[in-house]
Amino acid sequence: MKFSMNEHGFTGHLPFGELHVSTNEEYGFRPYQLLVSSLAICSAGIIRKVLDKQRMPAEDIEVEVKEIVRVAEEADRVSKVHLHFRIKGDINESKMPRVMELTRKNCSMVRSVEETIDIVETYELI
Repeated sequence: MKFSMNEHGFTGHLPFGELHVSTNEEYGFRPYQLLVSSLAICSAGIIRKVLDKQRMPAEDIEVEVKEIVRVAEEADRVSKVHLHFRIKGDINESKMPRVMELTRKNCSMVRSVEETIDIVETYELI
């Protein structure tokens, strides 16, 4: 990865394309948005893989970030994120606690911040 400064922030030059990052969301993604997005999408991707392995493929998964808590006194750091997953498919409800346990265990982004950010994960089957 390589990031270059520009007038309003930085541009990342990545294999997929450019990533514009700025403290002003008129000019790019804010750093905390990228952090939270990484947590949400990593977790959703693991849920998908676990469901596939258990022969309960999801037709659709939506992730809603219900809450982000930031601590102003500590450089506005993120201290809590609540991720809510809406999962559509023929999913056995009784297997979901294990699916969520495996998701938390295998999501590298969640594991990277688990000591400093309270990650709450809830779900509903639709």
